Parts: sequence; C-alpha cells; structure tokens
Amino acid sequence: MPHFPRLHALLTAATLLLALPAAAQQQDVRLPDLGSSADALISPQEAQQYGREMLGELRAAGLVLDDPLVDEYLQSLGYRLASHSADPGQHYTFVALGIPEINAFASPGGYIYVFSGLITITDSQDELAAVLAHELAHISQHHLQRAYEDQKKSTPLYVLGAIAAAVAAGKADSSESRGGVYNPYAYDYNYGATADPSMGAFYSVLALMEQHQIDFTRKDEEEADHVGIATLARAGFDPEAMAEFFQRMQNLLRPGGEGGEASGDLPPFLQDHPVNSVRIADAKARAHVIEQQMRLQGAGTLRQPSYGMLPLPFVKNASTLLESSPHQGRTEYALIRERVRVLTASNPHGVLDYYTRNMARDPKFAEAVSNRYGYALALVQSGDAAKAVGVLQPLLAAHPGNLTLELGLAWALRQAGQRRQALEHYASLNAMWPNDPAIVLDYSNALLDDGSASGARIAQGLLKPLLNDDSEPSLYRAYGHACHVAGDDIHAGIAYADAAFLSGRAADALGQLQRLLKRKDLDYYARAQIDARIAQITPIVLEMRRRHMDQDQGNGDDGSGLRFGVCAGPACTQP
Repeated sequence: MPHFPRLHALLTAATLLLALPAAAQQQDVRLPDLGSSADALISPQEAQQYGREMLGELRAAGLVLDDPLVDEYLQSLGYRLASHSADPGQHYTFVALGIPEINAFASPGGYIYVFSGLITITDSQDELAAVLAHELAHISQHHLQRAYEDQKKSTPLYVLGAIAAAVAAGKADSSESRGGVYNPYAYDYNYGATADPSMGAFYSVLALMEQHQIDFTRKDEEEADHVGIATLARAGFDPEAMAEFFQRMQNLLRPGGEGGEASGDLPPFLQDHPVNSVRIADAKARAHVIEQQMRLQGAGTLRQPSYGMLPLPFVKNASTLLESSPHQGRTEYALIRERVRVLTASNPHGVLDYYTRNMARDPKFAEAVSNRYGYALALVQSGDAAKAVGVLQPLLAAHPGNLTLELGLAWALRQAGQRRQALEHYASLNAMWPNDPAIVLDYSNALLDDGSASGARIAQGLLKPLLNDDSEPSLYRAYGHACHVAGDDIHAGIAYADAAFLSGRAADALGQLQRLLKRKDLDYYARAQIDARIAQITPIVLEMRRRHMDQDQGNGDDGSGLRFGVCAGPACTQP
C-alpha cells in the first residue's frame, strides 16, 4: 500500500477526537450512568448513521483494508469478544485500516477500527483481543455518549468533516500510477487530483475540533481496562494479555525503543492511550483477581472459550464465534498478522527483504509457518510467483486444510500462469467451504481472467448470493465485472453503483443510477430496482450536502470530496 504521510497525519488528527487521551486524574471507577441524557442527544439510530458515514469516508480514502480473509478473521475475533461483553445486544463492526501505524479507536454506532501497524506489532492473538476488548468497553460503558453529551452532537460532525477533507487531500497524494503484478487483494484507490484548498478546509475543521475535544477521563480509561479484562477472560482469552500489551507499548518509550525518545515520535496509540507502571500493575492485579474468581466459580480452564455465549443479533453465521472456525485460532492469528504486514507494505521489495534478512539470521523465524507464508506473499507481490508456489506447497502438506494457506497457494498458482491448476484448486475450496467471501472473490476473479462469457456466468452465480448490505465493495465490483463480461450491462451498472455507495461515494452512485435509468432497454423489474436504490440514496446525499461536507464544490464533489456523475463501469453508457 502506498504510504501517504500527509493523509496519515490528517486522518490521525481527525481520529484523535474518537481516541483515548487521558484527562482528569480521578481514582474511582465510574459505573454507567443509566440516567444520562446522552442517548437523547445522540440516538442509537443517529450513532449508526454517523458510524456508517465515517466508514464510507475511510473507504473513499482507500484506507480500509479491503481483504475478505482479514475481515473475516477480525469479525470472528471481535464477535467472540462481543458475545461476552457488557452489551452483547449492541451492533458491532470491526474494521482493519491499511495504515502502518500503531493505533485503534471506537466510533459511534459500535464501529471499532484497528490500524494495520497495531496488528503487526502484537505478539499474540490474546494481545490483539485485549485491544478490541478495551474498545468494546468504551462502547458498552457509554463513554462516547458521555463525551458527546457536552458537545450537543457537534463533535461527530466535525470528525466527519475532517475525514472528508482528508479524503480530498489523500486524492492529491495518491496521483501516482498503478503498476507491478496484479494483486487481487489490492486496495481500491480513487486516483485523480484535487486543489490545495482542501487543505484549508481541513484546517478550518481542525480549528473547530480543537474547541470540541472529546476527552475520555482517567476514570473512563480505568473502567475500560477493567471491563475489557473481564470480557477477555469470559471469552476464553488470557486476561493478563492487556497488561502484556501495555508493557509492550511502554517499552516503546524507552531509549532505543521503536518509538524513539522524543514524544513527537511516539506511536499515536501511546499518545491517545497513555500507559505507565501504575496502569500496568493495575491491569495485572485485575487479571489476577478475575482468574481467581473464575477458578472458584468453576468456569473452566482459562484460554478455552467459556460456555454461555450470548447470541449476537447481527451475526448471521453463529459458527464464526467458535474457536473451530477455519478463520479463527492462534495459528490463524499469526498467518493473518503476516498477511496484513505484506498487504500494507509501502514497498513490496522492502517487505520481501524483511523476510529474507530475518530468515537468514534467525532459524526460529525461518521455521515459523506464518513467516514462511508472509515470505511467499511477498514473493508474489514482487513478481516471483513461481518461487512462492514452491514455498507454499510444503506448508500445505504439513498443515492440510488451512484455508489461508490454501488460498495463498491458489493465488500464487494463478499469478505464476498456472491458471488451470489454480481454477481446480479454487473449485475444490469452494466445494469444501461454499459461500465463503474470500474463496468466492478470488475464484471469481480467476474465472474472469480469460474474459470468457462462460466463466463470467459462473462467477455471477458464485457472487450473487453474497451481496447484501454488509458485503465489502470488492464483491459488488467483481459482480459488476462478471455481469458486464456475461453481457448483462444493466445489472453490471447497478452493481457498480452499489460498490460506489458502499465505498463512501454516495453522490457518485446516485449519478450512475440516474444515468442507468435513461437506458431504453430496461424492463419493469430493473427499472423498479434502480428506482428503489435512487430513493434510498437521494436523502443521504441531500443530508451530506446539508451538513456542508462538500469541501470542493468547484470539482462537482459530493460531501465526501468525490466527483459527481462518474460512471464506474461500461454499463452506464447508452447502448
């Protein structure tokens, strides 16, 4: 992933409002104030709307790691924690951001964001779970609502405005051309240029944000630690993992540590989540108390999922909560961590050198399955897919049935020009794990490689059952491509518009649908489908305009700094 320093700085500034700076030094742990008027100021419906818009803005900026394997793993890990949280009825969404910085934050509507740099710095699945549990606690204990109560709803608007300005600035930073080997896991960047006035718009928003800073107090932080540790233990994770991760963060403060000596060089996580020896000791003590309580209560052995998980109304497949899920487990964590490292690297050859150098000097590093998997992905990214096949085949022989390794081999075969073997491999995986988004997306892209209508029709059949409001934009884009190759330009146009909408380009999607509606070959059902989508999107676009989020009207942008009326596919062209 190209590294955009200016865009990262802008996004970091925007997310500071939703992060965790310490303020007052109160000692007592505050319990939720059930009589607070915060919910009256920001209703759950409004919180969901803000959360969806923020996710759309981040997607429009190309900052969301649009990778089904990573997404499924993170959702599975997060849902397992959420089912044991203090508020399992809350709708939660876990999102990986392709930004190699150490940070995480929660936003309205139950959205929890984890930066790729935080994922790669963790040393175990329990540490990553500890970060998610901490953010879950901020949501379940209503810390965001309390912080917003004094702001009378204004702060979320400033956050959205700041991210919109960051999107516009990011477009200016991302004008370099694409190149290198085709990567099915690549990000969807919005290439183009915009004028420098977007920077002025950002700093105007930032000035307002300075006056409306959301500060989680030390009391909120302590409560989030305690509640998060309890969630960890109930979900079967090591309750001491939170203290271990805090210790890892504190080590960055030491001379010679990764964070450097100057406070300005600290990772954003340390700036927003200050740690010290007292907080670490408190987390260890809390974990010890919980371990003793669980043993006395006969809750079973720690590090095993405890019984009594509550059902989550927003989880369609309850099996994703189980350790036996093919996307879960501690081995899977290590594979996903290395996958994130490779996919978010700014230089494919640089990350390849990282694996090559460490494998040469450290036998234990070289023996780790996850590092060899990361090395294989880096080889493919650097254009040496044939060598990657040779690395992955013995890994799969030693670990048969591991879906992440299986997909890695199929992708390497495809990039090495062994298309027939790749298709056979994908077909076998799809038969074993039907309707899995990671398999279906890769399989469909492989079917579309030769541009045949027969392959496109198979891809259509694979993709269509997976399309819903929770789907990633990449699935809609692939479906649009399959429809176009199969000769169904009308449904291709609808799919491209859906992908644009889910990517935070509401006005772009509306423009595509309006153009599509002018086609003379629409039947009754297609016209009704398009009308329904226009009716859904129009109020959203109008609301975004009302909020003065149009940072670049001169370029005809919508409220997210993106162009009006840009057609994402050939289906929008009049036949």
